[in-house]
Amino acid sequence: MNTPSLPIPEDVQAVHVVDDDAGLRQALDSLFRSVGYGTRLYGSAAEFLQSGDARAAGCLVLDVRMPGISGLDLQGQLNEAGVTMPVVLMTGHGDIPMTVRGMKAGAVDFLPKPFRDQDMLDAVASALARDAATRAERGQADELRARLATLSPREREVMARVATGKMNKQIAFDLALSEITVKIHRGNAMRKMEARTLADFVKMAETLKLKA
Repeated sequence: MNTPSLPIPEDVQAVHVVDDDAGLRQALDSLFRSVGYGTRLYGSAAEFLQSGDARAAGCLVLDVRMPGISGLDLQGQLNEAGVTMPVVLMTGHGDIPMTVRGMKAGAVDFLPKPFRDQDMLDAVASALARDAATRAERGQADELRARLATLSPREREVMARVATGKMNKQIAFDLALSEITVKIHRGNAMRKMEARTLADFVKMAETLKLKA
């Protein structure tokens, strides 16, 4: 089994290389480390799946043609499992249908072997940027859900209705409350959600997919 010479914390991005060619794995390891990227190496798709690294931070540099589970099949399995790690595909036997399948499945890039080092580095940089953006969005959504949990059931009802564009008077009618009570609930909800403006409040409700 291939392991990096230095451990990489789980929350730190790494380039995960899956290829049955040991020589290419080592060459990519040297290339990525030369620009400061941490790496993890795997000789097969099965080894990658068994590692438990699929949900780690970083990106996947994946060979298309390998014994056992192919690169495209691994990509498909990860997509079905909801894994968002960006994928850069590479192959020495690429063809148009294979490229189309990989790109439709969400690959960041598809590089034919032999590839230029700079092309690989550019593709990995794009993949890592995508991973960072996805994780940032997920972190923001988690924070919003934590804030939402502090709202009372009535405050949640008011928030959901505000997001549909209803006025306080309409919400009061829907919930059989006084308009002043609705205003109090809305103010409390905005404070707990840390919404600076009504637009922020509505956007938060949309992100959380609140239903009135």
